[in-house]
Amino acid sequence: MAKTKTKTTTKKNSSYNAMGKEVDATFDAPKLAYEPPRPKKYNPPIGLIGCGGISASHLAAYKEQGYNVVALCDLIPERAEKRRSEFFPHAKTYVDYKQLLKHDDIEVVDIATHPQDRAYLVPAALDAGKHTLSQKPFVLSLDTGEKFVELAAKKGVTLAVNQNGRWAPYFSWMRQAVAKGLLGEVFAAHLACHWSHEWIKDTHFNRVHHIVLYDYAIHYFDMVRCLTQGRAAKRVFSTLTPASHQQARPPLLGQSVIEFDGAQASLQFDAAVNFDSFESVFVGGTKGTLQATGGSCDARNITLRTAKGRATPTLTGTWFREGFKGSMGELLQSIEQKRTPNNNAADNLKSLALCFAAVASAESGKPEIVGKVRKASKNCMLSPE
Repeated sequence: MAKTKTKTTTKKNSSYNAMGKEVDATFDAPKLAYEPPRPKKYNPPIGLIGCGGISASHLAAYKEQGYNVVALCDLIPERAEKRRSEFFPHAKTYVDYKQLLKHDDIEVVDIATHPQDRAYLVPAALDAGKHTLSQKPFVLSLDTGEKFVELAAKKGVTLAVNQNGRWAPYFSWMRQAVAKGLLGEVFAAHLACHWSHEWIKDTHFNRVHHIVLYDYAIHYFDMVRCLTQGRAAKRVFSTLTPASHQQARPPLLGQSVIEFDGAQASLQFDAAVNFDSFESVFVGGTKGTLQATGGSCDARNITLRTAKGRATPTLTGTWFREGFKGSMGELLQSIEQKRTPNNNAADNLKSLALCFAAVASAESGKPEIVGKVRKASKNCMLSPE
């Protein structure tokens, strides 16, 4: 009996694609206003309170923008004098912030101190009728922050928060792309940072237990809110642990998973990487996706994918210059245009609510409801020596 040969054929199933849609076409990246905003004519006298390390980034950005810094204040007079000689030689220096606030010509105050000090400095500036830019994280209590927002409204001045990550070139471009609807409805945002934060071991930041999930991650909790189009986060689950080889005192490995209605987000922080650094951002929407990769705080390699294909914008600038230009520039432009600034304090309290809940989750070992945790953990503050 003759054997029958069976021919096996494979039929292509064009309806199945495990990797999702891939479009090879390219198109020009949309021109988005990612550069730091700045007023057209409004250039008021500015006073800076707090001349520590980060103030150099503030003042360098303001000098480059041509802003009018006329007064510097610090409890250590040598620090204020040093910043004056470096950036604004004609500025006056003060040890007592009350003396700075007495000057009627100063219209805007930048407060670049620790949160504990801002608890009395912010209301003092508002009471003096000054438009105010507060360093981040804004406050240690949501109730306190709400009182500050009410006080600013009562005094008829603007209160904003130096959430400078919003104007880091890659975050700013991605934020604008989402706001313009290029991705449709966003349902996923995942941000990961891998770098060394060991530099804190020789500074006072070595006494902040939640240096990663609080002081650093507030930028990324804030950006998650921007990239998810202001969706209300429901719950967050976080973990925090020290790396086996780290030298700094605070735990340097942290992560958070955030739950929304119909969406999710995650943050990963590996702050004990000894070699090189890497950061990535992925945003998924119903009409497209965004991916960004690069070094720490510099994920400038961006790809936008939509039904048209892929686009790769070319960006200029850095976080530590454009970010600080953006925070102050947005405040000044909003005053000039008589509108609410993008980085207004009331909105920032929503980012803080997410951050507070994440920190509480890391301590409790269970998910926390966003908004229920009203205060920062005591482990967010400087511990005794």
